[in-house]
Amino acid sequence: MAAREAESGILYEPDERAPPLLATGFGLQFAILTLSSMIVIPMTVFRSAGSPEALVTWAAFASLIVGGGITALQAFRLGRIGAGYMLITGASGAAIAICADALEAGGPGLLAMLVCAAGVFQLVFSARLSLFRRILTPTVSGTVLLLLPVTVVPVTLGLLDDVPRASAPHAASASALTTVLVLAGIMLKGGRKLRPWAPVVGIAVGSAVAASLGAYDVDRVLRAGWIGAPELAWPGLDLDFGPSFWGLLPGFLLVIVVLTIRTISASVGIQGVSWRRRRAVDFRTVQGAVTADGVCNVLAGLAGTIPNGARTTTVTLTQLTGVGSRAVGVVLGLALAAMAFFPKLLALVLAVPGPVLAGYVVVMIASLFTLGITTVAQDGLDHRKALIVGFSFWFGFGCQFDLIFPEYLSGFAGGLLDSGLTAGGLVAIFITVFLDLTAPRRKRLAVALEVEALPQLREFLAGFAGRRGWDAAMLRRVEAASEESLLTLLGHGDSDGPAVGPRRLLVTAREDEGDALIEFVAAPGEQNIEDSMTLLGERATADTMEREVSLRLLRHLASSVRHQQYHETDILTVRVEPPGQDQAS
Repeated sequence: MAAREAESGILYEPDERAPPLLATGFGLQFAILTLSSMIVIPMTVFRSAGSPEALVTWAAFASLIVGGGITALQAFRLGRIGAGYMLITGASGAAIAICADALEAGGPGLLAMLVCAAGVFQLVFSARLSLFRRILTPTVSGTVLLLLPVTVVPVTLGLLDDVPRASAPHAASASALTTVLVLAGIMLKGGRKLRPWAPVVGIAVGSAVAASLGAYDVDRVLRAGWIGAPELAWPGLDLDFGPSFWGLLPGFLLVIVVLTIRTISASVGIQGVSWRRRRAVDFRTVQGAVTADGVCNVLAGLAGTIPNGARTTTVTLTQLTGVGSRAVGVVLGLALAAMAFFPKLLALVLAVPGPVLAGYVVVMIASLFTLGITTVAQDGLDHRKALIVGFSFWFGFGCQFDLIFPEYLSGFAGGLLDSGLTAGGLVAIFITVFLDLTAPRRKRLAVALEVEALPQLREFLAGFAGRRGWDAAMLRRVEAASEESLLTLLGHGDSDGPAVGPRRLLVTAREDEGDALIEFVAAPGEQNIEDSMTLLGERATADTMEREVSLRLLRHLASSVRHQQYHETDILTVRVEPPGQDQAS
């Protein structure tokens, strides 16, 4: 275990209980780093619409309470709600423009109703997430991760000038450079015990330099009280459902789709950086994360604040610190909610100068961009996926900086495409949908998931191979791979829930550039087949030998095997190359 830990950099996996003092320290550290953005975003929305200061303060307070509670729920996981990983959930900058439009069109009551409706849509979406598996692919998720740094750059550059006029001329550059050097230096040369504290140390040292040059707002901290809550300014719900509601609803649903993609990207990413041994992505975890987001947005609407979403910031923090324990996530969420009642602490964080935050962001987004590349590559990168990533990235980049027909795109859907993340993410989705709709038609077979279905499966594959013009060798290979896939699914068929009637199996087949792509859709099983293939030979007991024979044969016959597990279904996708092609390649 020590060797794997040294190689992977993971100190505590999600299932491992971190020491209470360490979990508390990390949770508070992450909460302090997240606090500012969770407050500033809702304040920006309401102030841009000219809302009263009492409503502005209430929106920020409610956003912190709701986001903190759902962050704890993401780690704790309640049934199918929550990811079971540390995922920070908070107000999203992608919703700023459309929320400001709602406030101007009908006030806070209309905004609250639209956020509630969008949250309900997200809950329905998460329940049937498997239906969208061909659209929300690793290629789309990775593209979103690549675009996140692009959307952060303008905000980061703006923060570099955010210092008081009375401060020293070089206060901004000195504090930003100090933060970057301290943070990067600890991450590059610090030991395992020091590395987790790099963000807090970097910000603290940068703030100290800023204070010495007159760039830290000490008076703001001194004026704030110690304990308290803002005046109640709940706006209620506008149940009129008039033209403004129906006109703005499509824009809110588009924003929710983008936030869902970001949550999917975050939940896929956090699984990749939280374990010492590589694991296949568990889409039940992804579903739980999206469901928690839906609950969060319903609560956000009821509370009168803006939409929330899981943040990929947690992926970076976990990657930097090597701490993925669920206990840290619970402490983090509870700390965020509790901080809403400590005005002095809020002021202490909000007084951190912009250049210091900019220095922290520069180091953070460097690893985030790399994670996006890794996510895109995990499902293989052919010419079509490369085009999706490249075109979507540059389109998003152009929209972010108004380089692509701004006179037409800037006003689309209330400024929805002003965000490079939104624009690039939607383009990636549209291209993926186009490719799926124009792909060769799939042939389908529905049978019972049992050994007796093998003759029907062989007959189905023989007919499909005949229409494709495949030779006997290719047919034998496809039949063998499909039979082992069926037997493997039977061996992994222990479901968490009670059995309700016979399990059904839907088999679809299509040709993809000369290869056979066979998909098996069945009732949910317990163990991931990709993980089982990785662990071959490590558990060679009498009970597992027969199952391992099927896994070894499947690994030999198929060029790739992908197992996606959802709450409602299991999907096993097998790609088979023509005999001789794998050797030739």
